[in-house]
Amino acid sequence: MPSVSAHAAVTLAAHVEHVFGVMGNGNAYFLDALARQTAATFTAVRHESGAVVAADAYHRSSGRLAAATTTYGAGFTNTLTALAEAVQAHVPLVLVVGDEPTSGPRPWDVDQIAMASAVGARTYTVGRTDAAATTLIAVEHALTYRVPTVLAIPYDVATLDAGPVPDVPAPRLPDPLAPRGPFAEASVRDVAAALASARRPLLLAGRGAWLSGAGAALGAVADATGALTVSTALGRGVFPRPEFDLGVAGGFGAAGAMALVREADVALVVGASLNQFTMRFGELFAPGTRVFQVDVAPSATHPHVGGYVRGDAATVASTVLADLADLQTRDGGTPSGWRESVDVATARRYEPGTGSAPDGRLDPRSAAARIGELLPDDRVVVSDGGHFIAWANMYWPVAAPDRLVMVGTAFQAIGLGFPSVLGAALARPASTVVLSTGDGGGLMALADLESAVRVAGGRGVAVVWNDAEYGAEVHVYGRKGLVREPMLIPAVDFAGLATAVGAQGVTVRTLDDLDALAVWAARPASQRPFLLLDLLVSPDVVAPYWEEIVRASG
Repeated sequence: MPSVSAHAAVTLAAHVEHVFGVMGNGNAYFLDALARQTAATFTAVRHESGAVVAADAYHRSSGRLAAATTTYGAGFTNTLTALAEAVQAHVPLVLVVGDEPTSGPRPWDVDQIAMASAVGARTYTVGRTDAAATTLIAVEHALTYRVPTVLAIPYDVATLDAGPVPDVPAPRLPDPLAPRGPFAEASVRDVAAALASARRPLLLAGRGAWLSGAGAALGAVADATGALTVSTALGRGVFPRPEFDLGVAGGFGAAGAMALVREADVALVVGASLNQFTMRFGELFAPGTRVFQVDVAPSATHPHVGGYVRGDAATVASTVLADLADLQTRDGGTPSGWRESVDVATARRYEPGTGSAPDGRLDPRSAAARIGELLPDDRVVVSDGGHFIAWANMYWPVAAPDRLVMVGTAFQAIGLGFPSVLGAALARPASTVVLSTGDGGGLMALADLESAVRVAGGRGVAVVWNDAEYGAEVHVYGRKGLVREPMLIPAVDFAGLATAVGAQGVTVRTLDDLDALAVWAARPASQRPFLLLDLLVSPDVVAPYWEEIVRASG
């Protein structure tokens, strides 16, 4: 008869295609059932943190529910940083773990429910008679609230007979949140009226706009009003008219583009939380700009917001568009003409760099620009955390928000880069996956360098910004006179490490060394290895967004 583990595996597999994980005695029977009784694919990682990271990246690249699995105890505690990141980034995934027996904890058991709760994840524990139903509840919770859930299988329950697996119904999910009532409807009309009368209207969209499918409606609003557009880092590519798009808002934005943002007299922000980095620590908009926000949060998320509409981005954007049409028909209004009056292409250009910095090492701006020219257009960029995150955001544009995966930024973590490659590679099996990581974070995630090489193969490129230091710390605390030795990293040969696990490792000291990427990109993916570029970059070139952080930190 099917076991409790089989009930959990079959039910979960009805809603996911891939499961990432590390096998141990706490999840062995779950994985056996997954392999024997379902069509879901299991992909092994080498560190339990990487299981959650790979699942996280899979969701961000595909939009589908993600799943990971580990054993209990140390296997579970190893996931906590990645789990906290997924919670704060609102990533729906199910983490299946073993747990202490129902008879009580053993000497090596820990309170996993409390630990998961501490980082914001709810735990559902299966029993002998409710494993399938409990698994479905965990799936519904993850999808409804867009958070990870933990599905725990107690050790003494995992192999118990549970009878035939019941039919798996579809999850019941809430309808999109729509503004309701006279006050909310009047707020939407106020947004439309402000945009219709604006001389320099601006639309700013984030990942929430993409997730709701608001891109087309927002593009139509921009066309109707003559608005320039700009996005958050995680919303890049959401607008359909790139010729009128200023790129990324905040510290990753080009100086000329951010100057145009400050000229806006009305700004509509949709599906963006307006964090301190997007807002340039309060300097994104000029003091006279009227800022409206649309989001699903209970209230406005920044004090500069003057008008707030709570609702699904696509629903509200469509309503604003209809109201605009009514206003323009009634009043004879026309688009502002602002976007046609400015040179958008020039405004969004970035500094090209100097090739080599005064210390003789590569200028990361020049290296990033050259890599951006050589990478295949059909690409997914995945980024670890660290000072270097600016370079990919600035110089490697992507076609849509699900083509940029930044695992770690929500929780301010580093060391999650290499396992991100797995999730993106399986989510986008025809695309090139490009990892941007630093030497510090790269060393933390080294266990899953092998996983990235194994899974992505000839569709994978890793770019290591190797400056022999923890740059974020040096640029803040080093400037304050703190002892620098703990902030430094001895020289590491990442090209050699990559070669040891079957990749092609290339040490890049000059821009000419990047010709190896051109040669690699010209070959069919089936005839090339995973490529790792070990960029020996100057630690003295500081990203513009980091200069903003330094100024804000005093």
